[in-house]
Amino acid sequence: MSDQIGSEKRPTGMLGFSIVWLGQMVSVLASNMTGFALSIWMFQDTRSATAMGLMQVCFIGPFLLISPFAGAMVDRYNRKLMMMVSDLGAVTATVAILVLQATGHLQFWHLYVAAVFQGLGSAFQWPAYSAAISTMLPKEQYGRANGMMSLIESGPAVFSPILAGILLPFLGLTGILFIDVATFLLAIAALLAVAIPQPEQTLEGKAGQGNLVHEAIYGFKYIFARRGLLSLLLFILALNLTEGLSGSLFAPMILSRTNDSSTTLGAVESAFAAGGVVGGLIMSAWGGPKRRIWGMVSGFLVFTLFGQILFGLGRGVVVWIPAVFIAAMSFPVSQGSSNAIWQAKVAPDVQGRVFSARRFIAWFVDPISPIMAGTLADFVTEPAMQSDSWLSATFGGLVGTGPGSGMALQYVLSGVCWLVLILVAVCIPSIRNVEDLLPDHDQIERVAATPARDATHPLGEPADEVATA
Repeated sequence: MSDQIGSEKRPTGMLGFSIVWLGQMVSVLASNMTGFALSIWMFQDTRSATAMGLMQVCFIGPFLLISPFAGAMVDRYNRKLMMMVSDLGAVTATVAILVLQATGHLQFWHLYVAAVFQGLGSAFQWPAYSAAISTMLPKEQYGRANGMMSLIESGPAVFSPILAGILLPFLGLTGILFIDVATFLLAIAALLAVAIPQPEQTLEGKAGQGNLVHEAIYGFKYIFARRGLLSLLLFILALNLTEGLSGSLFAPMILSRTNDSSTTLGAVESAFAAGGVVGGLIMSAWGGPKRRIWGMVSGFLVFTLFGQILFGLGRGVVVWIPAVFIAAMSFPVSQGSSNAIWQAKVAPDVQGRVFSARRFIAWFVDPISPIMAGTLADFVTEPAMQSDSWLSATFGGLVGTGPGSGMALQYVLSGVCWLVLILVAVCIPSIRNVEDLLPDHDQIERVAATPARDATHPLGEPADEVATA
């Protein structure tokens, strides 16, 4: 059944968005419980930061390869269906892990295969959900909606380590995985319960029509034709490149510095998640600053100072917990402000492919950066900081010389790089004035009397109705 048939009986707007959001919140809570237990199990089995970094590569590699086509499909077909694809990819991987664990055959390399399926499904998730915000809500509520979406990333992580610790002795890993599968079905049911409008066709959307390859490429052309969006995206790419020096070392560094204390890791992860919850609640209620570019830049600056430099300099929970709390609190402001800029400036009927192209470019370096970070830690910084080298002599007073000190140094250095990039970005007019250089999408001309791909067919075939100007 389509979204339009009987849509008057299905909630939409902020109510409909909240129902979908709640379903995702519960599902992610269970998934985080699974991820917390599996990450500790894997590090104890491999003792390698490189092995854990490879998990990100297995996720991001397939994600990036299919992203341009996934974005085109989000625009071409029913967006609700595309939102379900992401859940189906994740539940397939979880069911496979559940079967292997229940039969006693689970090995660490199986998690790499599962990460591939999760990456394929997630390629549809972000562009579909981000684009749905533009059709379900007015632009004044974009910041609040993005604040709510950030709560999905941080909120469940507050309770998942605690719940995992309580439930694991009684249910075991098999029971946790079973709960994870059940909550995926709940998330899909929430999607089925609401109406998600399809966007009206714009002149930009009409210009981007063609075969699947043409539509996938159009997302890149759209960005490269707009200097403000391209400059903003290259800035994010540079941040991701330098953040890759340390981003995959969070758990290995803490475990190395605390003699494999899962309790400490859980406490720091929970503090990070709690900060994200506070930031998400603030963003949901506030909506962010009117000048969104300054919300993005200021959020990045706070994250740099606390989540990278101070976190790397710290040697215990006394520093780690407040550092990650404040850093995480800033993230919903920066990410929500950034997303709101793109959602306001990009035509809704091309947001799927543009947002996929945006993430493809921003994450282009992510498949190799975890390996680089892990390899640098395993073979360079960790051995050097624990020996009589010039590196330990120069930086030992800042980060120490024991296990984990090399990874801590990588955090500090990536933070310094972020500071330089932020200062450069605010001096570039095309970034600083991006909100003035491009019109909002509600100022873009619609196509009149032209059949548009609509939700009235499960695969988004042309409907009888036409888009209005």
